[in-house]
Amino acid sequence: MEIVAIQGQKKEKSGTTAAKQLRRSELVPAVMYQSGGGEAIQFAVKPSEFRHLVYTPQFKLAEITLDGVKHKCILKEIQFHPVTDTVIHIDFLKLVPGVKFKAIVPLNFVGQSPGVKAGGKFIATMRKVNILTTPEKVVDSLDIDISAMELGSTIRVRDIKPADGVEVTNNASVPVALIEIPRTLRQAMNK
Repeated sequence: MEIVAIQGQKKEKSGTTAAKQLRRSELVPAVMYQSGGGEAIQFAVKPSEFRHLVYTPQFKLAEITLDGVKHKCILKEIQFHPVTDTVIHIDFLKLVPGVKFKAIVPLNFVGQSPGVKAGGKFIATMRKVNILTTPEKVVDSLDIDISAMELGSTIRVRDIKPADGVEVTNNASVPVALIEIPRTLRQAMNK
């Protein structure tokens, strides 16, 4: 699991005026909530600190340092400016050992499908899934084996084998990937 180190500065003031002043000084207002409840911590971050956390399809943990104290977090929500697309606010969730939290992780399709070798087209209908886990058991992605997929077959959420301590919370009947039979191959099969 990749961890991105972020250096934050605690905010003295809160509110719209204070947030605008931070943005003018090229800082981004941020909030760190604690999983399981607790007091939220407001701070400010330089945009270069969280670039590798925000602009990536991968799931990563953040280690935020405030006043010398390190906090293990995940990215919860990002607000972008509607015109410039710059980050104007960012929310983190502080992870507490033993307390479950929700996250969205990418899916990795592993193996070679016999259906694709026979001329079918592999279509991934989901690229990410929702999971429920604890900080000790968190994973950065889930693998799903497609080596048994024949022409016309479908893999569903229920076919994902998550790691120990990780629960997939998506609807079990939702398709994750399928092998589509091309029209020319379908016509050849019907003759």
